[in-house]
Amino acid sequence: MTEQTTLPPHNIELEQALLGAVLTNNDAYWRVSDFLDPGHFFEPIHGKIFETMASLIRVGKAATPVTLKTFLPEKLTPDLPMMAYLARVASEAVSVLNAPDFGAQIRYLAMRRQLLTFADMVKSVASDAGSDQTGTDLIEIAEKELFAIAEKGGSGTGVHSFGEALVKAVDMAGKAYQRDGHLSGTATGLNDLDRQMGGMQRSDLIILAGRPAMGKTSLATNIAYRVASSFRSQFKTDGTEETVDGGRVLFFSLEMSSEQLATRILSEQAEVASSDIRRGRIREDQFQKIVDTSNALTRLPLFIDDTGGMNIAQLCARARRQKRQSGVDLIIVDYLQLLSGSAGRGPQNRVQELTEITTALKALAKELDVPVMALSQLSRQVESRDDKRPQLADLRESGSIEQDADVVLFVFREEYYLRLKEPKEGTPEHLAWQGQIEQAHGRAEVIIGKQRHGPTGTVRLAFEAWLTRFSDIKHSTSGEPIP
Repeated sequence: MTEQTTLPPHNIELEQALLGAVLTNNDAYWRVSDFLDPGHFFEPIHGKIFETMASLIRVGKAATPVTLKTFLPEKLTPDLPMMAYLARVASEAVSVLNAPDFGAQIRYLAMRRQLLTFADMVKSVASDAGSDQTGTDLIEIAEKELFAIAEKGGSGTGVHSFGEALVKAVDMAGKAYQRDGHLSGTATGLNDLDRQMGGMQRSDLIILAGRPAMGKTSLATNIAYRVASSFRSQFKTDGTEETVDGGRVLFFSLEMSSEQLATRILSEQAEVASSDIRRGRIREDQFQKIVDTSNALTRLPLFIDDTGGMNIAQLCARARRQKRQSGVDLIIVDYLQLLSGSAGRGPQNRVQELTEITTALKALAKELDVPVMALSQLSRQVESRDDKRPQLADLRESGSIEQDADVVLFVFREEYYLRLKEPKEGTPEHLAWQGQIEQAHGRAEVIIGKQRHGPTGTVRLAFEAWLTRFSDIKHSTSGEPIP
């Protein structure tokens, strides 16, 4: 197993030295476990040895040449027994202190090999492109592959053992236990909603739907602000940054400009009506509060893309680029029906187009390993019912929205509909109506219509219309909502 110049970049001696370090001191494994995978090793048997050692160490057992023997082939080559090879590797071990540097070098060489394979793939795709493919299609294929290399560090394997999956599940549970609120996902900042959902789970597609004027965009901006404002990170041993709390938010605003969106958040935090901010009807003390709030908000890791007329391929490409350049922990799309399908796919009806869009958004959530929240309009059939509360059947234009979504949330404000049917003043009906209005005033409901990981149900929130702000309802000591 000597290194040859005709082979891709690799260093067999480096791999042997790291394996030896782990064999002689199992603590060395924990110094590389969060960034080094079996797929990073050039020599397949080295990857198998590393994987076997990891499976033993993770369950508290010793990984030595003797304990590994049971799980590995008896002979490395016809003339070299596996035990003899492991003993030789252990005798040439480096210090446990050098393990992170050696692991980083192995990962770096794996990434170089992946980039060379990527270059060959791009050349092949460009040479064999069909007449039905556009330049955008080819760029998306290349960008997707490049992002995978950047994220996975050249591991190059999409297959994981059940043991690896279990380790990740236990790690997620441990982080949830340590985090404030014990949430396994990213907190929305609305405590009652978080308790029902466990936060927004990574790789989930969350649909937030409602009729016009219900407050979909307001709720989305409220969540975006809360996630961005609580962002906290730390650096891992390999030098990469890991989000500990909150997150960096990428907001695709296909309807409103970035300025309008920023005004909404500024209004909410400065507690000055956005209509007053736009018209300049503010006092001196309010203006100073706006300036102070604005200075604080500029530091938020909240990024807005307000490009209109975007198609799903462009959105996915921009999301990958943002994840690679600045990091992303939550993506919000406002809203689904303003997206179009990929260019160059021939004529499609709207149902086919929506199916393509929701499928792509779900794939994007899995690829980037972040929750994607997509806002959606509801059909007009809601208005024809006495009870205006939305149902899954009200999702517009495509059953694929319900099918692809992991979570479906509906925003509903009864007060809006009550005000549309005010009876004549002075009548008994008007008195009854006033009682209903008082009960519904400042109240909103988020109906969880679907949730793969938990229960459905209704979460009641407070809503301040003048600030377009959703918040938790305050409860008395007896648990009753405070009016």
